[in-house]
This record gives sequence, C-alpha cells and structure tokens, in this order.
Amino acid sequence: MVNRDDYEEIAARLDRYAAVPEDVLAEVVTRDGLCFWAFDRSEMPELSGEDTPDRELAARMCAGCPVQNECLELELRTAGENTVGVWGALADTDRREVHRAWRTRRHNPEGGDGP
Repeated sequence: MVNRDDYEEIAARLDRYAAVPEDVLAEVVTRDGLCFWAFDRSEMPELSGEDTPDRELAARMCAGCPVQNECLELELRTAGENTVGVWGALADTDRREVHRAWRTRRHNPEGGDGP
C-alpha cells in the first residue's frame, strides 16, 4: 500500500513535466505506452471483467512501461480527482491521493499549504 510520503514523492517526481504541453504528453503516452501496443487485451483476464484488485492490475499492466510518469502526469491534468481505471502504474484510489499532493505542488511550488 502506498503511504502519504510516497504520494508526495510521486508528485515531486512529476514536477519536471509541468511545462510540457498536454498534446505532447498524449503523443508520447500513446506512442510509447505499453498498454497501447504490447498487450492483446483479449488474452488478459483482468481486462475482460475478471475481478482483479486495481493495485494488482496496475502493477501488472504497467510493469516496465517507459512512460509511467508521463502517463500519470497526463491523467492528473485531464481527469484530476475524477480519475478511474489504471494510469501511470497507479490505481484510481492512489491517483486521487497523488492528485492532492500534485495540485498543492503546482499551486504552491515553494511548499506549505496550497489551495
């Protein structure tokens, strides 16, 4: 399970993408993301409705993906707290927690309390 310090660390890791335009992130993720080309979804029971915990699914789907951070940055920007599914190697519940830390960092990069 991910803890609060981990959420903060993940959000900090994404700072380097703050100035990258969304269309560039989307292009990189769709071009290089393993989930877009490496998996035959019909052969993955976790994608066909079998009950698999989100954290396990995220770890399995995203293992070794070269664009996990870019994917996570894009999802946090576009879906924010309304995130669902698996993006950036995190389940939606974990991404909601990262989103809080990420939003605070983006609104108050010097630290402290954000909006």
